[in-house]
Amino acid sequence: MKSLFRKENIACCCVALSLVAASNAFAQAPSYDLILQNGHVLDDKNHIDSVMDVAIKNGKIAKVATHIPSGDALKTIDAKGLYVTPGLIDLHVHVYAGTGERGSYAGDNSVPPDGFTFRVGVTTVVDAGCSGWKNFEDFKQRIIDRSKTRVLAMLNIVGSGMRGEKYEQNTADMDGEATAKVALKYPETIVGIKTAHFEGPEWTPVEQAVIAGTKANIPVMVDFGADRPTRPLYDLLNKKLRPGDIYTHMYSGLRQEQDPVTKGPSKAFIDGRKRGIYFDAGTGGGSFKWSLAVPMVKDGFIPDSLSTDLHIGSMNGATKDELNVGSKMMAIGLSLKETVAEMTSHPAHEVKRDDLGNLSEGSVADVAVLRLEKGKFGFTDMVNTRVDGNEKLICEMTIKDGRIVYDLNGMEAKLWNEPADPHASEAYHWTTFAPRGPRQNSKPVEMPH
Repeated sequence: MKSLFRKENIACCCVALSLVAASNAFAQAPSYDLILQNGHVLDDKNHIDSVMDVAIKNGKIAKVATHIPSGDALKTIDAKGLYVTPGLIDLHVHVYAGTGERGSYAGDNSVPPDGFTFRVGVTTVVDAGCSGWKNFEDFKQRIIDRSKTRVLAMLNIVGSGMRGEKYEQNTADMDGEATAKVALKYPETIVGIKTAHFEGPEWTPVEQAVIAGTKANIPVMVDFGADRPTRPLYDLLNKKLRPGDIYTHMYSGLRQEQDPVTKGPSKAFIDGRKRGIYFDAGTGGGSFKWSLAVPMVKDGFIPDSLSTDLHIGSMNGATKDELNVGSKMMAIGLSLKETVAEMTSHPAHEVKRDDLGNLSEGSVADVAVLRLEKGKFGFTDMVNTRVDGNEKLICEMTIKDGRIVYDLNGMEAKLWNEPADPHASEAYHWTTFAPRGPRQNSKPVEMPH
C-alpha cells in the first residue's frame, strides 16, 4: 500500500514539474518574431518621422515604440542609419505577362511582378488596365494568384484589355455595366477602372469607365490618349471625372498639362485638383519631361502618388523602378518624407486600400528598409535630358507579410563561421530564406492579397 502511495506521489510530482517547466518555457517565449531597431521610421498615415523600433508578430505589425528590448523577439535587426517605411505601393504597372501575345500589355510588353518589386522595397503593385472584364480571370490565374507580390488590378474599360490598337480603339467593346459586374465579383483585388490610349474624338471610354467606377465604387484612372479638341483636358478633369478619380502621366506634356505662359500647371490641372482629382506621376517610357516637372514642382504642383508605369520599355529607360522615380523627384525638390508618403499611404488611399501603406499596429507587416545614398547621380526623362542629384534611395531589405523576402547585403544573416542563431530552427517565422520549418510543407504557399 505504501509503495502504491509513493508511486502515485512521484507521478503527481512529475506531472506538476512538467507543467511548471512548460509554463516557464511559455512565459519565456519571445513576444515577437522580428524587431527592427534604431531605424528612422517614416509612416505618413501615423505621422511618425523619428527613430523608432518596429516589432512584427504573425505577419502583422505588433508594436512601434521608441525602444523594444532585443530579447522580446526571435530575431532583432539593427537598422541604424536606415529608413524604415511601409512596403512601397506602385500604383501603375503592367504585369500581365506570359501569354505570349506580341506587342500586347496582356502579353510580351508586360513584366513578371516578382522580378521587379521586392528588390526596390515594393510589396504591392496595381496593374493598370492590362486586362478587361473578358480576360481578367486568366490574368488572375496566371499572375495574381501565383505572385508573392500583392498584385491588385484596375480593369480596362475595353473588355479585351490593353492588347493593341484594334482592341483599344473599339468603342463597341467598352461596356461599363459588364466591367462593373466583374469588378464587384472580385472586390479585394480589383481596385479601379482604367481607360488608356484612345485616339478617337469621342468621350465613350471615359463615360463608360465612370459608369463602371460608379457602380463598383472604385476610382477611374485615365491615360488620356491623343490630345483632341473635341475632348479638352479641362472638361475631362472638371466635368467628366469624379472627385477621387486619377489622372496619370501628369508630367508628359502631351495633353495640355502645362500652362504655356507660366510653365506651371494648366488651369485644367489647378481646377481639377480643387475638385478632388488625384494626380499620379506614371513616368513610363514616354510620359515624363523635366521641362514640365521642374517648373510645376517649383510652383508647388507635386504628385499625389509616384508610380512607374513599369513595362519592358520603361524598366530599362528613364523610369527604371519605383525608387528611381522617387529619387528623381527628390532631385527637383520633393522631401524624403513627401516622397515616401507618395509611395505608401497616398496610393493606398487613392485605391481605397487604407489597410496598406502604413505601420499601424495590427496592419499587415509589409516593410521597406531604405538607405539614402549620397553621391552624384543622373536622372533622365522621355526626351533624354538629365537632372543631376546628390541623393539616391537604395533598398536594403523588404519584408512582406512579416517575413524577409529581399536582403541586399545580408543584414539578417549570421556570418558563416559564427555560432548559429539561437533561434535558427524557428527562422521561418521571420525570413523566407530559412530552411523549411515544421509549419511548412512541399505545397506552394499561397500569398495573401
